[in-house]
Amino acid sequence: MGGGHYAAHSPEEDAAWRHGYRQWLERVLLREDQRIHVAACGAATALRACAIAVIDDRAPTAHCLTGQVGWVQTVVVDPASRRQGLGVRVMAYVLDWLRVRGVQQVALQTTTDGAGLYRNLGFRPTGEDLLTLDLRGV
Repeated sequence: MGGGHYAAHSPEEDAAWRHGYRQWLERVLLREDQRIHVAACGAATALRACAIAVIDDRAPTAHCLTGQVGWVQTVVVDPASRRQGLGVRVMAYVLDWLRVRGVQQVALQTTTDGAGLYRNLGFRPTGEDLLTLDLRGV
């Protein structure tokens, strides 16, 4: 559970999210999707940090003529491993992966806690509001 709008707000939501996320990640890793890449630090049984990069095809814009936008998500550093540069390392890895594939722009959502890391890497606010709509009618 966390502080973002996308975070679970109850133990039940958290368990459902973790189950769904685990299933999605297994599918992604098994099919070796060329548009999704997972970066991780640590052993399989003791993950210390991770980040996921996704290439999204969108309509071209003035600042992204190919329409290929990189999304970075699930940047997580184990609390015991924070302040050791692991967040910077997994971010550098996924940003390089996106750059090599011709991605011209990268977007991400952040919490207040993570904003400093991303600003230090050159990310800037867009000035746009993020709006969401739950189509389940919840």
